[in-house]
Amino acid sequence: MDLVPAILIGYGVGALPIGYLVAQGASGVDLRRVGSGNVGATNVYRTGGPRMGVVVMMADVAKGAGAVLLAGGGPAAVAAGVAAVVGHIYPVWLGFKGGKGVATASGVFGVLAPWPTLIAAAAFGVTVARTRLVSLGSIVATVLLPVIEWSTPGPRSVAVGATLVAALILFRHRGNIARLWSRTERALGT
Repeated sequence: MDLVPAILIGYGVGALPIGYLVAQGASGVDLRRVGSGNVGATNVYRTGGPRMGVVVMMADVAKGAGAVLLAGGGPAAVAAGVAAVVGHIYPVWLGFKGGKGVATASGVFGVLAPWPTLIAAAAFGVTVARTRLVSLGSIVATVLLPVIEWSTPGPRSVAVGATLVAALILFRHRGNIARLWSRTERALGT
């Protein structure tokens, strides 16, 4: 597939506001007005409970994986994956205010780079289990993935895509980073 159609398809798939739709449909809650104001799985978990949070997380992962698979292979798949993360973070349907992109990115790179993604996911899990800070786990996994990609053989387009996505996710976590630094970040379950 050519790059432009891959990017458009990736953005379109990524921009589907699954968390918003699930929360609206299940309980009439507008995620943009409660909790963190994000429409991602963590805010759904906090406002709608674990079951709803897991459903949204799985759907967001599927959006990322689906965008890559629809684009085929090579650089077009990477472009579609990056566009899916951009779509999730900046969905046109919600005034360009979406989630933080971590689950969608894990779906993207789960297809493009399964082993590095599995290592990053394990780092996420260990970090969250020890600290109960989802944002810290997300940041650790986000930084680790491109480091692994650049350190191992494989298509450089995937390493470039991982770096671009990491920069975008870290930008979206700038408030969390400030709260982590000041030790005021909200832990899971509080």
